[in-house]
This record gives sequence, C-alpha cells and structure tokens, in this order.
Amino acid sequence: MTTTSADGLELLTAAEMGRADELTIADGTPGLTLMENAGRGIAEEVEWIAEPGARIAVLCGPGNNGGDGFVAARLLRERGYSVSVALLGSREALKGDAAEAAAAWNGPIWPASPAFAEDAAIVIDALFGAGLSRPLEGVAAEVAESLNGRRVLAVDVPSGVDGTTGEVKGVAVKAERTVTFFRRKPGHLLLPGRLHCGLTRVVDIGIKADVLPRIGVTTFANAPGLWLAKFPWPQLGGHKYSRGHAVVVSGPAWRTGAARLAASGALRVGAGLVTLASDEDALAVNAAHVTAVMVSKAGDAEELAEMLMDRRFNAVLIGPGAGVDEGTREKVLAILASGATTVLDADALTVFADQRDELFTAIVADRRPVVITPHDGEFARLFPDLAQLPKLDRARLAAKLSGSVVILKGADTVIAAPDGRAAINENAPPTLATAGTGDVLAGFVTGLLAQHMPAFEAACAAVWLHGATAAMLGPGLISEDLPNTLPRVLSELSEQVTN
Repeated sequence: MTTTSADGLELLTAAEMGRADELTIADGTPGLTLMENAGRGIAEEVEWIAEPGARIAVLCGPGNNGGDGFVAARLLRERGYSVSVALLGSREALKGDAAEAAAAWNGPIWPASPAFAEDAAIVIDALFGAGLSRPLEGVAAEVAESLNGRRVLAVDVPSGVDGTTGEVKGVAVKAERTVTFFRRKPGHLLLPGRLHCGLTRVVDIGIKADVLPRIGVTTFANAPGLWLAKFPWPQLGGHKYSRGHAVVVSGPAWRTGAARLAASGALRVGAGLVTLASDEDALAVNAAHVTAVMVSKAGDAEELAEMLMDRRFNAVLIGPGAGVDEGTREKVLAILASGATTVLDADALTVFADQRDELFTAIVADRRPVVITPHDGEFARLFPDLAQLPKLDRARLAAKLSGSVVILKGADTVIAAPDGRAAINENAPPTLATAGTGDVLAGFVTGLLAQHMPAFEAACAAVWLHGATAAMLGPGLISEDLPNTLPRVLSELSEQVTN
C-alpha cells in the first residue's frame, strides 16, 4: 500500500529513539509502561505465527531489550504457550525496568547457550537492540549463529545489526520477523541489516508523535508522503512550455543509447519538451531513434553553452554515455555556468575523479539545484575519503561537501540533501540490476526538475517511481520498458491523491 502521508516515515537512530523514550517518560509515562506495551506487541506477533500452546524460547539480553523479552515471555505463558527463558549475563546485574520485568517472571531462567532453543517452534531474540554498535562476541556470537535457519522473531533489530547504520560487524541473527517500536530505524532499511530483519512491524508503545519535532528527525523512509505534495501534476491551464524543457547531452555516435533512455524517462515523467544535444556525427543516429524527443547540434562545450543561453532549456542531464574525456569535463562546466538545473551522472562524475574541487566550486558558484547520481564505484572515485563510512553517513557528507543532492544508488538507495535531510528507498526490486536502468532514473530526475520540483523531493520521487515501475513490470524487464510503464504507476498515484 502506498503511503501518502509523511506520518510514520521518520527513521530514528538509536540515540534518537533513546531520546523519544526519555521525553515520553519525562512527560509522565513510566518506562515500565513502555516496556509492558513493547512486550505485549511482541506477544501478539508470536500469536500470529505460532500454533496455540507451541514451545517458545525467549533469549533475553542484559538491557531493556531483555526486559521486553521478559514481558513477552510472561504474557505468552499466560496465553497458554510453553515458554522458556534464557538470560545472557546474571539476573543480579539487571537494572531498572528490565530488573522489574524479570522479577515479574516467576519461571526458571536458564543461562543463554546455543543449545537452549533447539526444540522451540519460535525463538524470540531479545538479546540486543538497535543501539548495539560493536561485534557480538563469546556466547552471544555463538547463540546468534545457532539461530540462523530457525524461526526467529527479533525484538527491535536482530542482535548483531547496528540499528543506525544497518551494518553487521561479525555475526548477526537472521530473523523471520522483527518487531520494533514507535518508528523504524535506518538499519531496518539499509543493507545488510534489511536482509536480517525479515518482515518488520512497528508497534505503538505509547510514545506520541509530538516528540518528533523536539528530536529534530532528518532521516525518512522514501515514500510518496515525503514528496507528493510537491509533485508537478499537469494543470488544466498549463501547456508544454510551462512544464519545462529538459536537455540530455548525448555521447558520440557509437554511444548514444544511454542518453536516449534518459531522454525518454524525462519525457515520460512529465517534462513538456526534451531535446537531445548531440555532436554532428550523433545527430542522425539519435534522430533515427526518437520521435517526440527532439535533437539539436551541440558538439562541444562552446556550442552547448550557446544553446543554453536560451533559458527555456531549464534542466540539463549529462553523463550517460558521455565518455570520460576532456570534452565531457568542459561540457559539465559549461552546463553549470549556464545556471540551468543540472543532473550529473556516470561519466560526468568519473571525469572529475582527480579534479573534484573544481567540480564542487562550479556547483556552489550558482544557487541553482544540482543532483548527482553515483553508484558505489563512481562514489568511491569522487569521494575516496568517504567510501568506507556507513552508507547514510557517506551520502550526507557527500551532499554537504559537494553542495548537491546526492542519489547514492543501490538496493538501498540513499538520497541526501546539503541541508542534512536524507531518505532511504526500499521499493527497488532486484530486477533493476540490468543495463540502462540508471540512465532512465537520471532522466526521471531531470524531467521532474524541468517541471520545477524542488531538488530533494524530485530526487526522492524519481527513485521511488523507478522502483515502483520496475515492481509493476516484474521479471524480465529491460531498461526500455521503464519509461513506457511509468504512466501506469503515475495513474495509480494520481488516483490516491484524488480519493
């Protein structure tokens, strides 16, 4: 189901979730009440997937995650399940609400071990939550490894997954389902964490949404609710010129296909006009393959700059099939100097690998929006000093450093703006891993920018539409299919806006 409201799209880091707990407790809700509600949500999820009376093994850790597990164990036993509890560490070391939750469990508590849950129908992993940022070691690591292949319900995040970054340092539990609280965490969407979480459900434990402005959340799940209010739907009084004129710079005659894919994407997403700017040798090749897309001669940076003096060309894409050479570098600088909204993809990024300061200076010299769309390899060439950081941090820092909106592509694409906002995409199917789909995505971005959609929202919308279109197509898609199927996705989205 498509989310058309931003409510619930917020993603909280472990620190932000801790702050949400603190604010709620300060506002008068006891921490033990939050823990009881969390345990109830866990128990209810078990009831969905386990037969009545089934054997449930609960593995509790030394913190509040373990406390949630103790509550769930007590409630499940009251509902007729055969429940066993194991604890990592000593009962005497438990503190606060976790100690109270453990005290309310009057059954035996076994030491955590790999053999503990061998005959359980469902294992509840309540060892460690989203705040764990160090590798699992010793017994904890052995237990986590022993659970893989079992039916596991994880509490908050699977143990061993960093809830803020999605990273796994060492080993981590692979869960069938995960129950988290109030809001999801970035690690539920980022790889490899998402692969460990299984189906993730958010449980209301009594934290009110009014804590979010006080926390200052800047990370979101990418869904229409994040950008739909700014989507440039056609208006009755509009015309093609009011919907912008996008330019896609073509590569040489033997490398024109990528630019045509992008141009088709820009036109399908709603740009009023799209022109392929080609050198003389590529003009005939492009003209033979396109109909609604126009072609224009712009063989070098000087000709391209002259063309863009016409301010009706308001959004320009360069990179797909452009070539990694001095000509591409000069064209990029000419485009940035023109004042047009700009999308830089593929070769247009790689060509500046050794001259990135020149690129970034040109980007920030004018206040017009710029979007860059690297995959991991291109990102590493342009930002080698950031390449080893967690993905969300990488994208955010790159956006700030470059002054551009960054689309860091992948199965867990991250979109980041220079002002610190970021969104994580989760609807891209694996069928997108085929030649040319990135060119179509760049075209979607360019087409939305031509229609004056704000850059961050345009980038988020393009990425989501790209994934939704691929999902609609299913197995066997090729990049040419994406622009032609996009109208069906847009039609469904517009119906949700009007209903």
